[in-house]
Amino acid sequence: MLDPEVVAVHGQEVRRGSVVVASLLMLRTPGYGYGLLEALADAGFAVEANTLYPLLRRLEKQGLLVSEWNTDESRPRKFYRTSAAGEELATSLLREWTALGRSLDALDRGTAPPTTEGGAP
Repeated sequence: MLDPEVVAVHGQEVRRGSVVVASLLMLRTPGYGYGLLEALADAGFAVEANTLYPLLRRLEKQGLLVSEWNTDESRPRKFYRTSAAGEELATSLLREWTALGRSLDALDRGTAPPTTEGGAP
């Protein structure tokens, strides 16, 4: 029987890269960190706040997100939205993710092309 902890660790690895794409896609509509955290969880991307907030800061520093403070409410909140560069990256990563999904599906069905000696197709 497979150890559930092993499954959890490897599942987390698969999700880790997908959180970047999911965040960029979801922030096409401006949102704040906590709202994004909830929306990601609702969409099946369980991520912890101590992982998401540094990711948002990193994406902003890379020019993939832009932010502004909303001071209309009693407690100011920082809203993020995907920049033009972030939109380009999201499109590229989503295309790559889709291609990988097709390849994994082909491997699972046993229909992937055989590799040559040495591992290269």
